[in-house]
Amino acid sequence: MSRPEADDRSGEDEAEAPSGVSDFGISPLGTPIGGPRLPRRPGTPGAEGDGEPERSRFEAAAALRRITAAIVGRPLPDVVLSAAAGELAALADRLEQQAGPGRRPRSQPDPGGPPQEFFPTSPVIGFANPLAPPVRVETADDGLRGSAFFDYQYEGPPTCVHGGVIALVFDELLGAANIAAGCPGMTGTLTVTYRKPTPLRTQLRVEARCVDRQGRKIRTWGGMFQDDELLAEAEGIFIELAPERFLRIIGFDAQAQG
Repeated sequence: MSRPEADDRSGEDEAEAPSGVSDFGISPLGTPIGGPRLPRRPGTPGAEGDGEPERSRFEAAAALRRITAAIVGRPLPDVVLSAAAGELAALADRLEQQAGPGRRPRSQPDPGGPPQEFFPTSPVIGFANPLAPPVRVETADDGLRGSAFFDYQYEGPPTCVHGGVIALVFDELLGAANIAAGCPGMTGTLTVTYRKPTPLRTQLRVEARCVDRQGRKIRTWGGMFQDDELLAEAEGIFIELAPERFLRIIGFDAQAQG
């Protein structure tokens, strides 16, 4: 975990969730409270005219994030939690009973599309995944830039984001930056340097860019900032896989998972 220092964040718990229009030039892609309003390209799942099947999944995931944050971080009476547990268990039963066989097909990232759409079910940037904050990203001149807001469920040291969560975010952002740069690869090594404690419930800025490439090795950098202060940074070495080898790997994994 990132090591807390003796700075005072006593008012942090009162911070408001981001409005969805970032100070860093990010398009209005939604908020953790109201659910995302992700623009869709015609012809893609969820685009106008397709019935927007993804929007319902995004909205359900956003509601689950709110529930998770309340359960983890808010003082709730036992009677309220007990009643909610029964309602949530009934909802889980209904979803499982109405789900079709097997697993839902997973879309592959389109390097020509917006980075936010690379991995819609990602635990980092995926609007369809309740585990994701989600981190919001878009293409910049020299890579990716974006914003992040970590609620109570991502806490490690008191009032700080868990260091493992930060590492997970960097792994995803660096990988997405590589896809956007046209040099996708699998993570070989990821080195994270925690320079300052990363506060919960605070609007943060993230950046990632592909630095260089030597043969199949791709070196990528990422940073996480509060205003202009660097809180953490990462350097990753990614290994390019031949497309046919990658398809064999994911095909085997998919078959193993049923």
